[in-house]
Amino acid sequence: MVGTAGGRVRGLRAAEGVRAYLGIPFAAPPFGAGRFEEPRPAAGWSGVRECTEFGPVAPQSAELPGMRPWAPGDEDVLTLNVWAPEGGGPRPVLMWIHGGAYAFGSSSQPDYDGTVLARAGLVVVGCNYRLGFEGFGRVPGRPDNRGLLDQVAALQWIRENIAAFGGDPGNVTVAGQSAGAGSAVCLTAVDRARGLFRRVIAHSVPDDYSPVASAAAITARVAAAAGVAPTAEGLGSAPPEALLRASDTVARDWGADPASGALRHNTALYGPVVDGAVLPAAPLSRPADPGIDLLVCHTTEEWWLMRETGQALPVHTVAELDRAAQELGLPAGLAAGYRRLMPDADPAEVYTALMGDAVFSEHSRRVAEHHAGGGGRTYLACFDRRRSTPGGGRTRAWHCADVPFALGTLDRPETAFLLGGLPDDADRALSRRMVRAWAGFAATGDPGWPRLAPGVAEPVRTWAVPEDGAAPADTPLRALWRDASPATG
Repeated sequence: MVGTAGGRVRGLRAAEGVRAYLGIPFAAPPFGAGRFEEPRPAAGWSGVRECTEFGPVAPQSAELPGMRPWAPGDEDVLTLNVWAPEGGGPRPVLMWIHGGAYAFGSSSQPDYDGTVLARAGLVVVGCNYRLGFEGFGRVPGRPDNRGLLDQVAALQWIRENIAAFGGDPGNVTVAGQSAGAGSAVCLTAVDRARGLFRRVIAHSVPDDYSPVASAAAITARVAAAAGVAPTAEGLGSAPPEALLRASDTVARDWGADPASGALRHNTALYGPVVDGAVLPAAPLSRPADPGIDLLVCHTTEEWWLMRETGQALPVHTVAELDRAAQELGLPAGLAAGYRRLMPDADPAEVYTALMGDAVFSEHSRRVAEHHAGGGGRTYLACFDRRRSTPGGGRTRAWHCADVPFALGTLDRPETAFLLGGLPDDADRALSRRMVRAWAGFAATGDPGWPRLAPGVAEPVRTWAVPEDGAAPADTPLRALWRDASPATG
């Protein structure tokens, strides 16, 4: 048993030498009077709370492998999980923020299990946060970025309670992938998060920050689809499942509408809102915080996951590719430059490469370079593990493929699709290298390779099998982007 500010909790032994405490509330259920409001303190309890099962997931329409789906009535969604090594402390703390386009996912996904990182010497915390409209929809008269505020509340819980689990509240790293990485980077710009963590690990940072006007326009569309007024009262009258259905309808309509421009290509409705209050500015629009260490990674073929899962817009001809580049607001000549550098690729493959770089890879690198240019200790890596599959297929180094390797969860059956089958010994060796890098960075701020320096073209660490390498920091594709704006910026 462990004592927390809310009461005593009893966990379970996750593996030899590792204890897990699941479903600990860090804030009150964000519904009823607290809906669309800042997170409120969780109620305490008497006796011992059994923390051996994950808490409910936040409202969402997704049903992911190994994760209990959300059901109407599940309200106690602001919970966290702790994996802690047995024995003394204090140990470095890593808080994992799950991805999912700010609209789906949870800390209970099997590939986010913290056991392996705990064995590497970290106290690992995985937190839930409000998603979709509940977390990031703009509601007049209510705070924006409620999902980010939930993450701040989890960090405040860590500051107050993690020492009881053997963690060091003064040595906290915030880590995440995709929307989790975007959240982590945004937290460096959130004033009320200042001082609650000292390092960030960000994999595949999406270029997905909404100005207030865009967020308000989405609210108007969603409210209309739900049949309610776009006011706090009207939106509050719609149950979460109604706003989920409305959001899915709006995204589907945008994806099918040839006149929707850039929204045809990336129909994610929600993300951090640059509201001037919770999030004063997009991360690249404000000075970097040199007091925070940053480790950035991206995969080399990000958008291939969307293509493989049927989420990518079909592009078959050069004319369609050029139109896509125009709709995305990309500089003239960028698509032609990709075609020139990919002479054996068809238009669909060029489009897939262009989208992955526009939304994730190029933005991730710019986040790293911006931080290094501001004096922050910064490290950059890319994930390039690929595999040939039976029948002549290929598993790409696509979006999300790096997560099981970095968390050491690649033997979980739910990760087989991302890996292209069961892992082999070379995969497990790569995972051990990545886990060591994460643990070393969380402990000391050094993952084991040279840091970025302004004006110096240091090579980028490349994660691959059978062995890692060093990719050049400046490539012909990067040269194309040098004067370009990212697709969704």
